[in-house]
Amino acid sequence: MLNLILLGPPGAGKGSQAKSLAARYGIPQISTGDILRVAVRDKTPLGIKVRSFMDKGALVPDNLVVEIVAERLTRGDCKTGFILDGFPRNITQAEVVEKRQGNKHRGFA
Repeated sequence: MLNLILLGPPGAGKGSQAKSLAARYGIPQISTGDILRVAVRDKTPLGIKVRSFMDKGALVPDNLVVEIVAERLTRGDCKTGFILDGFPRNITQAEVVEKRQGNKHRGFA
């Protein structure tokens, strides 16, 4: 299992590197922006909550971001690993990931 986290400022090349690594290792690239937009588009329960913040131009709260990423990591394509592209974005998110990761062998749900 290969789990990677790519961190850096906007425009640093995280997405480009993630795409290359995802193709090389056959694991999904998980970008919070992408999965938030899909959840909103699909009108999932979390997506409905997220949309209320996005519509106001507000940041999506850490707890919702962590929840939606955790849900994404439960999907079958993450069985052999995943690449988190730009997540966690802050210390609060990192701390939640660290706490949850200690309890699971796959992802942090």
